[in-house]
Amino acid sequence: MDTLTLQEAAALLKIHPVTLLGKARAGEIPGAKIGKCWVFVEVDLIEYIRSQYPRRALQGEHAEVSLCHSKNAKTHRIGGLISPMMDAEYSTVLGLPTARKLRNTTTS
Repeated sequence: MDTLTLQEAAALLKIHPVTLLGKARAGEIPGAKIGKCWVFVEVDLIEYIRSQYPRRALQGEHAEVSLCHSKNAKTHRIGGLISPMMDAEYSTVLGLPTARKLRNTTTS
């Protein structure tokens, strides 16, 4: 098992040593301070790099990921205008007070 100094680990991760020091102190990157020096295990750093890969790259997926994972869920398109009827339905469901309809004052 190979151990690396702060500078060697920073070179492996291709980040600045000060950045690595901050991430190691915060516990984001595995490392230990032994005495006055930081020590990093090379295998742990490689596992850290691999944990940063996007999930589908590890699984070899080439298709787009669906936003909804339920097979029987009905999804609706979003965007566009909201009809007054839909607005009233939302107000009813949410229990919001509904505005009174304006009447035309010129007709009797």
